[in-house]
This record gives sequence, structure tokens and C-alpha cells, in this order.
Amino acid sequence: MRLSERFTGTVRGLTSEGSGVLDHPSGRAVFVPGAWPGEQVEAKITQIKSQFALGELVSIITPHPKRLAAPCPYHGHSAQHCGGCAWQFMAYEEQLAAKQQRVVQAAARLNPALQVLPIQAAPSELAYRNRAQLKSQGQQLGFVAGASHSLVAVEQCLLLTQQCSVQMHAVREQLTPAPVKAKSPWLTWDINEHEYRANSRLPFAQGNSAQNTYMRQWLSEQLQNCQRDQPLLELFAGSGNFTRVIAEAGFTAIHAVEVVAEAVAALNSQALAGVTTEVADLFKEGVLSALIKRLKPVTLVLDPPRDGLKTIAQLQAKKSHLKTLLYISCDLATFVRDAQVLLKDGFNLSQIQPVDMFPQTPHVELLARFTRR
Repeated sequence: MRLSERFTGTVRGLTSEGSGVLDHPSGRAVFVPGAWPGEQVEAKITQIKSQFALGELVSIITPHPKRLAAPCPYHGHSAQHCGGCAWQFMAYEEQLAAKQQRVVQAAARLNPALQVLPIQAAPSELAYRNRAQLKSQGQQLGFVAGASHSLVAVEQCLLLTQQCSVQMHAVREQLTPAPVKAKSPWLTWDINEHEYRANSRLPFAQGNSAQNTYMRQWLSEQLQNCQRDQPLLELFAGSGNFTRVIAEAGFTAIHAVEVVAEAVAALNSQALAGVTTEVADLFKEGVLSALIKRLKPVTLVLDPPRDGLKTIAQLQAKKSHLKTLLYISCDLATFVRDAQVLLKDGFNLSQIQPVDMFPQTPHVELLARFTRR
């Protein structure tokens, strides 16, 4: 294998980032963005790693029957293309099937007998995203190309809701020709359907309102089988997206924990019955174990970032009062890591529900229920 070498092959799978996997004649796997399982393609080697290589798609010899012409003019897989929608070239049902298969394969490593529920499809394949992060350089506004530091200027994004598109236009009105004089070559803009900020993150919110409604309904149903008169601990509570569901379910002792003070203030402003809050870094050594020891929760609800619950060992699940854990995950790999710890600590993974939060991307959300054996 050598750099810039071209070869042909049949795509045999997908990486977690959504690239096609080909086998080079040398036997080494090559990851190629824009290629789909079953397609015969020509690829060019761009980087050689110790265990695998990266490549770029040169041509499609035998396309997948469900391959589409991407509706977005900025779609692609080079430094000249927006890196946000890696799968926009594939029919939605094929995207869903690929995500379902990935979750099923991961679940089999945890428990071969575990049944994964069918993935919850998004009602809208486009115009669903209610928040985004953009970059600007002078009067150019857009997104960073995949695996690069190149800014791709865009006039509109097909994934944004109409309200988010209005905020994007408002940001563009603020831009000036003068270059940014800072360590970073660009400004970072966070937008949602109501506001925008420069170089200041907005509090976290689920990016797809329709799918968030589904997740809230799922949580409400799962809570029906929990002890409502016993303490419940919610980790990574944010501004109260799921806290309100818990309160409405009738729990009398809810303790919600979040590291962002602004989000906790927004949660407190709702004055939810039975809810106490705490600003704390759950990734800091000893914080989680102290919470478990002090509160003695019977039910745990958590919605961590992509890192998962890095301090999950601090749950001390074997010694705790925990009976039910409802885990909302945005990263399959870290979920599997955390699930392995819980299974060793005496819990069963009794349900796993995939949710397609972000159509046109490889991302998949997971809703899972753990119960003590």
C-alpha cells in the first residue's frame, strides 16, 4: 500500500463515523467517506495508519440501487464540502437500516439474547434541526469541512428549521469584512430557534424537537413502573427537558444535577414540584459517589454527553439502593462501555430503543432500561 495509490473494491461495511469499509489487496482495511455497503468503487489512499488506512472516493463503479443525488449543493466529502450530512446521498430507509444493524451488533456483544426494538424514524428527513453551531471568517458564514480546518461558506442549510434559518440570517447581518483578530481563525456562532451567540455556548437542548417529544414520552412510560415515593436522581439534567417529565409523573423526591449554572437557573425558574437542584461536575473524582451515598436513590435517570458516564464506577451499583436506571445515550460506543459495567454490577439490560435523532448522519440515539437482577 502506498499514498495516492488507486484500487477498486466492494464496500463490506460502515465505520461508526459512517465511512465505507473496503479491503485493500494488502489485506488492510480502508475507510472511504461517501461509499455504501455493496457498492463497487474506486478509491485513492490518502493516509496510512498502523492498523488501517483512509481513502477518498474516486468513482462509483456499481452504485447502490437506493443511492440518491444529494439535495444539498454543499454536500460532499472533501475539504471543499460541508461535513455535516455524511449520508445525504442514500435513501432514508437505508440509513435507518444501517443504524439499526449497528445497534443490533453492539447489543449482541452485551447480551446475544437481547432484542433491540425497531428504530424510531424521524418524521422529517430535512428541516428538523432546531440548533446548530456555525463558524465565520469575515463575512463568510458556514460550517467546517470534515477532517479539515477549511470553512465552507453556505447560504442556507437544508437541515435547519425555518426559525433556525431566520437566526442564521440574523448572524450573517452581524458580520463585517474585517478579519477576526484572535487565536482562532474564525468566530463560533451558536444558534437555536430563538437566539444566537458569538463565542458563547447556548445551554444544551435536544436538536430535533419531534424526536425529543418521542423520548419524553418513552421516559414517561418507563417511569410508570418505578417507585414514585422513593428518591430519584437525574444526572446531566440540563435546563429540565426530562426533569419536567419526571415531576409530572408524580415523583416526590427528585434531585437534578448539572454542571452548567445557567441551565440549572433555567430549571429552577420552572419551580417544579418535588425537585431540588445542584450544580456539580459529574466527571470530577468523588462527586458521583458522594451523591449516591448522600441521596440513596432508587431510580436513576441520566442523559450524558458523548463521553458517557466516565465515572460510572463511582455509582457503586452493587452496594447502592438503585433498582432502575433509565439511560439516554447519544454515543453507542460509550453506552456499550457503561452498560458492561452495569451488567457486571448486577443489572439486566431489559430494553434498548434506537432513535434517529439526526437523519442524513450516522448518529443514533439510544434509550435503555436497566433493572437490578
